[in-house]
Amino acid sequence: MSITLHNISKSFEHVNVLENINFSIKQGELVALLGPSGCGKTTLLRIIAGLETASSGQIYFADREVTKLSAKQREIGFVFQNYALFRHMNVAENVAFGLKMKPRSVRLNKTAIDERVNQLLELVQLDHFAKRYPDQLSGGQRQRVALARALASKPNVLLLDEPFSALDAKVRKDLRRWLRDFHHELNVTSIFVTHDQEEALEVADRIILMNQGHIEQIGTPAEVYKQPKTAFVAHFLGDVNLLYGYIENNTLIIGDFHKDMREQGTWPDQSTIAYVRPHEISIAKIARKNDIQGEVVRIHTAGPTVFLEIAVAGQPKHIDVSISYRQYEQQQVEIGDTVYWQPALVNIFMQDELLEFMI
Repeated sequence: MSITLHNISKSFEHVNVLENINFSIKQGELVALLGPSGCGKTTLLRIIAGLETASSGQIYFADREVTKLSAKQREIGFVFQNYALFRHMNVAENVAFGLKMKPRSVRLNKTAIDERVNQLLELVQLDHFAKRYPDQLSGGQRQRVALARALASKPNVLLLDEPFSALDAKVRKDLRRWLRDFHHELNVTSIFVTHDQEEALEVADRIILMNQGHIEQIGTPAEVYKQPKTAFVAHFLGDVNLLYGYIENNTLIIGDFHKDMREQGTWPDQSTIAYVRPHEISIAKIARKNDIQGEVVRIHTAGPTVFLEIAVAGQPKHIDVSISYRQYEQQQVEIGDTVYWQPALVNIFMQDELLEFMI
């Protein structure tokens, strides 16, 4: 089922938490609401669920307006951050709870409920744990039980509020890969809230990136990462170098490096800051055309990746560069070496926006 939000706003005691939120989600999409703590993403999810009321605006599930309908009437599945499982019920009973609470006129019989529970437990790979209690499960297993329970009533929409935040890093990584595969098999329209950039980039079909109650950018993981629309997006989605230079005749100039920036728009002549991710920088020990010279001041190895810090004349901070360990061995870079580098992918933004972001 598709979802459309039109001019959704929310205020608490005259404080605007959400301002004119507009977007559409296609049937079967897995979308991440991503942003820092306090940006309004969980409030927005709860408004979509019917657990909070918007101050203004409309919500549509397909062609049906659901703005004033209760959560029950919207037929959504909701997975909470803390699992919200009943400790006194075993796994099968937890999954069956919603089905047993339906009005008698639409409630399945016991055999049909048992069949549905068995199907879901098999789907989330917990069919051998039906008789266990929540306290006997790992965090990842509890979250899968919560997911099965949310899906029991065959909801039109699945909503997940920071579903993996309480788990350790290894379990979180395994579970989000599982969720990605699981979702594509199930094909139910899903929205999940997260403040974890890596999680959103790995799992979502599209990302809605929020900041201070409004949307900064909507796009695929590749689009928001490689083509950020604002300085906030570039800075929020992972490590980035800020390179100080200027624009002249639509050309970005940083030292001896020149790049035509007309693909990103038309730019007035001005001082600017270029955003470049560490892995988007190529280095060499012999100067090439368009290179910038620098000196290696620090080397840090982290498994298959080597991180270099390079001091560059005219730049207030060292430049961070990440290369593969194989490249590091081939180039034999050492602290104190002169190296030559240039960015492969550069993003710049209007000066007014940069000043606002940097303050």
